[in-house]
Amino acid sequence: MHSSLQLVLILLAVAVLVTAAARALRLPTMLGYLVTGIAIGPFALGWIPESEEARYLAEFGVVFLMFSIGLEFSLPRLTTMRMTVFGFGGAQVGLTIALAALIAWLLDLPLLAAIALGGIISMSSTAIVSKLLAERLEIQTAHGRQIFGALLFQDLAVVPLLILIPAFARESDEMASILALAILKAVLVLGFLLFVGQRVMRPWFQWVASRKSPELFTLNLLFFTLGLAFMTETAGLSLALGAFLAGMLISETEYRYQVEDDIKPFRDVLLGLFFVTIGMRLDLMLIAANWGDVLLLVAAIMIGKAALVAGLGMAFGSTRPTAVRTALGLAQAGEFGFVLLAQAADLKLLGSEITQPVLAAMVLSMLIAPLVINHMDVLTRLIAGNEWAGRAKEVHDIAVKTFGKSRHVIVCGYGRSGQNLARLLEAEDISFVALDADLERIRAVAASGASVVYGDASRREVLVAAGLSRAQAIVVTYSDLPSSMAILRHVRELRPELPVVVRTMDDAHIDALKEAGATEVVSEVMEGSLMLASHALMLLGVPLSQVLKRIRMVRESRYAMMRGFFRGASDADSTLDQESQPRLHTVLVTQGAAAVGRSLAELMLDELLVEVVAIRRQGIKGVDPQPETEVRVGDVLMLRGAADGLAAAEFRVLQG
Repeated sequence: MHSSLQLVLILLAVAVLVTAAARALRLPTMLGYLVTGIAIGPFALGWIPESEEARYLAEFGVVFLMFSIGLEFSLPRLTTMRMTVFGFGGAQVGLTIALAALIAWLLDLPLLAAIALGGIISMSSTAIVSKLLAERLEIQTAHGRQIFGALLFQDLAVVPLLILIPAFARESDEMASILALAILKAVLVLGFLLFVGQRVMRPWFQWVASRKSPELFTLNLLFFTLGLAFMTETAGLSLALGAFLAGMLISETEYRYQVEDDIKPFRDVLLGLFFVTIGMRLDLMLIAANWGDVLLLVAAIMIGKAALVAGLGMAFGSTRPTAVRTALGLAQAGEFGFVLLAQAADLKLLGSEITQPVLAAMVLSMLIAPLVINHMDVLTRLIAGNEWAGRAKEVHDIAVKTFGKSRHVIVCGYGRSGQNLARLLEAEDISFVALDADLERIRAVAASGASVVYGDASRREVLVAAGLSRAQAIVVTYSDLPSSMAILRHVRELRPELPVVVRTMDDAHIDALKEAGATEVVSEVMEGSLMLASHALMLLGVPLSQVLKRIRMVRESRYAMMRGFFRGASDADSTLDQESQPRLHTVLVTQGAAAVGRSLAELMLDELLVEVVAIRRQGIKGVDPQPETEVRVGDVLMLRGAADGLAAAEFRVLQG
């Protein structure tokens, strides 16, 4: 038997390897955890036996997952998307449950078990779909909004299903009374917590936040989340329901985003453990003996759900291509399906002869999902042959809008930055056409007469239709590296002499964008720093001409003077790619250091991709680093480079 420490060490080692491999393969880590659980579980290598301790610990992953879903529960958001969420999403879940339950019942599965199985199959993977659609820039498309509406309703549908499944597992003569009692308990607990909890929680969190202690805030958050989970479990409901309520209560406060950052490490680690334990349940020998049934079940789940969703999409007014794309996005099983399947299996509502093939089919469908979504365009053309007509109309609309324009500017993206740029171009009587892939924004600006058309600027045919051959410049106003690189690739192929200005969030991708053909790269962080510095210098009495000269020098050197930063505890901003940015690090050259008396060229720090940007000598930052500069005792070298290169450079300076 493994000790608790051995169990934790094995799981931590697995988590490290799985996360690294998933990042390298650009796959959701959840799939890696599932496959790992299959490999190390009792039915394969047997490194970890199935135990109540591991499963109970993994249940906390579900608690934090449900807490995160509660944080996303926003009444204004639901009101805005009510037709998509409750109309399309509700129909998708309801009809999937009904159809799957009917088929299972006809195959001699008890009715209540068949309904539970329908609920399990109705779920789709939020983690996989959201990641892949974000990478494909399709979240704001028609099918993207429809997919996310359905996923949001599925998240909400989990709550009643977590209440119903335990009631389904009781004896039939007791089931009605138990179900009624469970619903009554849920209503009372929900009413009490929502009515009383909001009034108590907000002032309590305000008091905790006023202590200005991150440790206290995190401890209070854990106490609040697990405390509500304990209350609902004590009331005969589930841990997950209490966690969902905790998240829902906090979502209406000003602490929502801070809470999301604090809870994420706990959620990700424990949720990974949950998926490992799900994979451990899979008996490969049993699956191998029934592989035909498993493959048939995979096909039934994916094709059946896809056909149902496509039909619903067209019934709700979507075009055939949009309906097909929505269907392909929702065809797979989901992580909440595993939560419900584990609950049904533990309560003996579904036997192993059902859970094993269903579990295997769900895992396979999720492994297939990235392949399906990444080839969505090809599959949609095969299924919905008229999609090219829709694309041709889109390109035609752009061509009509730009007909007769020449020497114009193509503005890629009509968000806040794009609109501000458009106003300045209009003030200078410079013609432009703006491309934007947000239909809601296009509708909003249609009445204004602005020269804005719907189109994805990263597509070659869209740029051509926008008059690329006649344009005098292109400006990419949004910060999205894959899309910007695609635009630069098309421009380089069709009009390599055309100037392109690209926006980026920070300085991490400046060199890559320049090498791809960008004429100018505007870094938000760097430009903000320049404006801050210019105002400060003028207030300090530095002449305007000198300030402008200094800013011009910084820009001409691609912000080289401002590249790199000293990392601190507050640099955990997820909007910046901190790890890929060069850092700054200072090294004090002490007596006996290996670098004393040697030139910078002799140290060969460049082979570590590290450069010496300044030398402070005798307390004065006045030494301009040159290859022949000799290092002396007491010098402070300011180094710039990646984290691992800086560590190696410091060792070379001090130890040789």
